[in-house]
Amino acid sequence: MLKKRSIYYCADCGITLEALTDGKEAKCCGKEMEQLVENIKEASLEKHIPIIEKLDGGYKVTVGSVLHPMEEAHYIQWIELNEGDKAQIKFMSPGQEPIAEFKSDADQVSAREHCNLHGLWKSN
Repeated sequence: MLKKRSIYYCADCGITLEALTDGKEAKCCGKEMEQLVENIKEASLEKHIPIIEKLDGGYKVTVGSVLHPMEEAHYIQWIELNEGDKAQIKFMSPGQEPIAEFKSDADQVSAREHCNLHGLWKSN
């Protein structure tokens, strides 16, 4: 069952998608896609938890207390700021710092990010 705002992954081709509505299923390469679970507890040496900092007029999201690697083979693909029923996303590329700034006047936010090797991570 496809769930709104959930992230799905195809292990065959590597495509990732976010469901914008509830639905029956998500398929790719002839198979049902895997729904990714948001990790919130570090289990590896790399730092993946998004850290949110309030700025004047918005928020800064940094991936890891020690910056996450941003190499061709291992990097953060995107950072998303969630503000209730709204979301903003910044797509990342190898070589960039895993940091995104978002304009927002929301009082409460959360963040999540996707590492190409270690999956989906959410702020505490």
